[in-house]
Amino acid sequence: MAAIATTTTIPRVVIIGAGFGGLAAAHALKHAPVDLTIVDRRNFHLFQPLLYQVATASLSPADIAAPIRSVLRGQANARVVLDKVVDVDRRARRVVTENGRSIPFDYLVVATGARHSYFGRDDWAVAAPGIKTVDDATRVRAKILKALEEAELEDDEAIRKALLTFVIVGGGPTGVEMAGAIAELVRHAAGRDFRRISSDNISIVLVEAGPRILPGFREELSSSAHHALEAMGVSVAIRTMVTDVSDEGVMLGAMRLPARTVIWAAGVKASPAGRWLDAPVDRAGRVKVEADFSLPDDPAILVIGDTAAYAGTDGAMLPGVAPAAKQAGHWVGSLIATRVLSAPEPVPFRYRDAGSMATIGRKFAIVDLGWLRLTGFPAWLLWSAAHVWFLIGFRSRLSVATSWLWSYLTYERGARLITGREIALARPATETLQQKDAA
Repeated sequence: MAAIATTTTIPRVVIIGAGFGGLAAAHALKHAPVDLTIVDRRNFHLFQPLLYQVATASLSPADIAAPIRSVLRGQANARVVLDKVVDVDRRARRVVTENGRSIPFDYLVVATGARHSYFGRDDWAVAAPGIKTVDDATRVRAKILKALEEAELEDDEAIRKALLTFVIVGGGPTGVEMAGAIAELVRHAAGRDFRRISSDNISIVLVEAGPRILPGFREELSSSAHHALEAMGVSVAIRTMVTDVSDEGVMLGAMRLPARTVIWAAGVKASPAGRWLDAPVDRAGRVKVEADFSLPDDPAILVIGDTAAYAGTDGAMLPGVAPAAKQAGHWVGSLIATRVLSAPEPVPFRYRDAGSMATIGRKFAIVDLGWLRLTGFPAWLLWSAAHVWFLIGFRSRLSVATSWLWSYLTYERGARLITGREIALARPATETLQQKDAA
């Protein structure tokens, strides 16, 4: 196993994951006398709240991603290791990677995020992909666009109907935003660019097991979002359980709904960090941590973001959203810096909830800032401004703002590309039989 040598005798801090929490922790350590290493399996930081817009061809992946090395270019005490972590040796104080690297640490920050949860039915993942990575988003984009292309060529009405039925499972912010974006994409594309299909042929169904969509929002805002989706032609099925998923469609209770495009937005589970650390976890796989985000038996190992099961002083769990991860990352980075300097530790962590936002289409959103609640176009303007502001880098902000303005004025989508290895359209059954006969 190859060890990564350290060049100094100052404390070694390793951060696993360059998401919102990991980068916030790194920035908080910018002026600390530490040897800082950030390990990530990808070389870029991803702005996940806008990933669904990549999946629906509104934005390019480059619009919402920034190279980690560029983000940390001005931080002299930081270095980046491109590798996948597979284990943590707590006794030897080393992080073990897929490529056989062994990275020593004195302090370890685990910020590895979450992945999809299919509630024990991981076999559904192939037929119902979710979007957590750029690869996920581009695959979903290809799946949506291929469905339109195949429907254009299909003569069998039942198959065409299934191709033009899009099901989104999960009525949280991701599912709601995905449903609205798909509605705009496929309906406008069908009406303007295809000859044999129209928006009247298309069905978009949002499935939610609970009594209402967006359960984290106030009921009146949830209701506004529900009505906005229906106005866009989305069928919202609440109190509806998905009992099976296949390439042919979904089972909603005892009813079968033929659909060739099913997208999963129903749940998440933590990364396998709990197993690496041999630490207690909750039902979602999140590591149970103390008030300072450390392991109960190891104050030098801290876990943040979606990987941590953190309960505030009021007993409420810290939400798995970007602002919470950033605040926790900044606090943990500051904590390590004070410990290294033997300075007074920061005041106990307290999450500052800045509010919630969700968008439904190109001109409707809901915003709940506590002191301010908005719906409709004003909320959409605020949502847009907030998301552009929190992007990393001027280039990304300018690119996203320009793309949104162009899309708003023209209804065009600049990233409507089918990419990847499996892009060939399915051949008609009659053609396949003819080829077999000829052989």
